[in-house]
Parts: sequence; structure tokens; C-alpha cells
Amino acid sequence: MDDKERFDKGTARRRQVLGNEWVDRSTRNKTAFNAEFLDLISRYAWGEIWTRPHFDDRTRRVLVIGTMIALDKWEEFRMHVRAALVEGGFTSDDIKEIIMQQAIYCGVPAANHAFKEAAGVIAEVNK
Repeated sequence: MDDKERFDKGTARRRQVLGNEWVDRSTRNKTAFNAEFLDLISRYAWGEIWTRPHFDDRTRRVLVIGTMIALDKWEEFRMHVRAALVEGGFTSDDIKEIIMQQAIYCGVPAANHAFKEAAGVIAEVNK
């Protein structure tokens, strides 16, 4: 697969996982400064990793949400929680269970903050 095919496959996958609205907004915010980075993540994060056959989408989503808690990456955490709820068929109980699991491995302060962030996303999604 060449880079163009990888980019196209990655962009399609990104749309499936995050939704068209998110990807369209990202595309509109592309500049000369960040264009190469957006190309990189489309080709590799989405075109190489998210398309691998071993794990299903649900498992990948759980891994990503848990990792964002561990790394204190709250903007990405909110993005993936929203995508899991809107595009991935997750429930608020699914998100709660991910956070509960991570409380043991990432610590109570991280989980406490994750509950706050997730509650905000859940409220937005349920409007």
C-alpha cells in the first residue's frame, strides 16, 4: 500500500471512529504549520494502527480511553469518550467501567478527574 492509499484508508477509518463532524472540523483547521502532522496521523495512527485486524473497534476504544486517563490527556480523552458514545455504541456505564478500572492502575486522582471530564461529555451528548 502506498502513502496515498494509506492516507485514504486512514481518513475513512478516522471518520468511522470519530465521526464526520470531528474530521471535517480538523480538516478545516488544517494550516501550513500542522498539515504534515495531520497527514502523519491519518496515514499511521488511522491507516496503519486503527485498521489492523487483531482488535475490534470496541477494544481499541477502551484502550485509547484508558491510555488518555493514564497520560492526563484530557482533550483527547473527551474526544474519544464523545466518539465512543456517539459513534461507537458505548453507554455511560461503559465509560464508567473504564474509569473504574483505570482508578486502580492510574490512581484515584486521575479517575476523579476522568469522571468530571466524562460527565461533561455525557451531558453534552445527552442534550
